[in-house]
Amino acid sequence: MNESLRYIVLLLLFAGSTLLASVAHAVTESKAQSGDVARGQILFARYCTGCHGPEGGGDGYRFARGPDAANLRSPSIKKKSDAVLLKTIHEGKPNMPPWNTRLSEKESRDVLAYVRTLAK
Repeated sequence: MNESLRYIVLLLLFAGSTLLASVAHAVTESKAQSGDVARGQILFARYCTGCHGPEGGGDGYRFARGPDAANLRSPSIKKKSDAVLLKTIHEGKPNMPPWNTRLSEKESRDVLAYVRTLAK
């Protein structure tokens, strides 16, 4: 009986921690998704179309070396979490500058909200 009680307690602890992690992830995702699409479109046109193209297809400026700009309409972008994409916007990638010096967190969320409309 004591062994059964221990098993139930462990199971409840595991289930509780899993639920807590899911809630924390949902809060992070909803915060990232709270951007303004219209404002994001303006910012995207100003800062992103040169490389990503006017419709986000990765068909803008081509670099002499290194990877081409990402196709923001691709299924692989759609699968990425908002947190990952916001990190990319802020920190940059090879051949992509970090935008954390030019865009505020709110502006980055606005750009992300617009990018999410491209991948649909």
